[in-house]
Amino acid sequence: MAGTTERVLQVLALLQSRPVWSGGELAERLGVTVRSIRRDVERLRSLGYPVNAAPGAGGGYQLGAGRALPPLLLDDEEAVAIAVSLRLAAGGTVAGASEAAVRTLAKLDQVMPPRLRGEVQAIQGATETLVGAGVEVDGETLLALARACRDTVRVRFAYRPRDGAVTERRVEPVRLVATSRRWYLMAWDLDREDWRTFRLDRLDELEVTTWRFAPREHPDPVAFVQQSVVAAPYRHVARVRLSAPLAQVAERITAQMGSLEPDGPDSCLLTAGGDDLLGMVFFLASLDCELDVLEPPELREVFATTAARLQAAVRTRPPLGPPT
Repeated sequence: MAGTTERVLQVLALLQSRPVWSGGELAERLGVTVRSIRRDVERLRSLGYPVNAAPGAGGGYQLGAGRALPPLLLDDEEAVAIAVSLRLAAGGTVAGASEAAVRTLAKLDQVMPPRLRGEVQAIQGATETLVGAGVEVDGETLLALARACRDTVRVRFAYRPRDGAVTERRVEPVRLVATSRRWYLMAWDLDREDWRTFRLDRLDELEVTTWRFAPREHPDPVAFVQQSVVAAPYRHVARVRLSAPLAQVAERITAQMGSLEPDGPDSCLLTAGGDDLLGMVFFLASLDCELDVLEPPELREVFATTAARLQAAVRTRPPLGPPT
């Protein structure tokens, strides 16, 4: 019986490793007959695993989705990765995810072998999480949009942009993009006939329709959202050449601060946005490398004015005399 149980678990592991297996492939992999594989599949079904079977040349066994989530079979690396991810999720930006992560971690920790529990504790003990001023997003909204992206169905929602004027949007959702602080949706805006990004924390009254759409050719979601985050919300957009390798500057620039592109081995181009030109001057100066402002011209003027003031501040002056 022990050998049969072990083989059933091996069949489960194989079914989880790729979409479809034929009975012959499973039998050859495990060194048993196809009839034994059929019996193992029936045992898995009796335990609640929805194993689908399709006849024909392209058919085979496939692990499907059931009404309830049956136990997962994890190897050592997968169990450690999930446990560490759950611990980090406790400080995430999805509303309710922290509590769900703690509950799930408690269940996993209860059945995890001591040797793996020690590895997780070692990683956790050596890790600190720097939590920024992130904005929580409703978990149900996130899941609903993820399903809409997957099923290619249109959605409607009320949106509050920076100026606070609420508008109703009808969009074809393509991809969700997460940054270290916020979640964004990239979608085709049906009324504006253009690609748009939407912050999920500014989205209300979400309605997922049953109207399916044909996917359009679209730009890279990550690059598109980054460009929108860097440039679109701001009055001024600066383009600057930095005299430092891209890898060196990338250590100081997050996706929210600006976008970088290479410009030879020893320099790179930075695109960043801001509402205040003087603030942008001090931000760029804080990068501590030589730079050349390509645009806008107004930023070069503020740089020149600021440089003159700083030069005046360090000009040699005669010492002050004693007070009279």
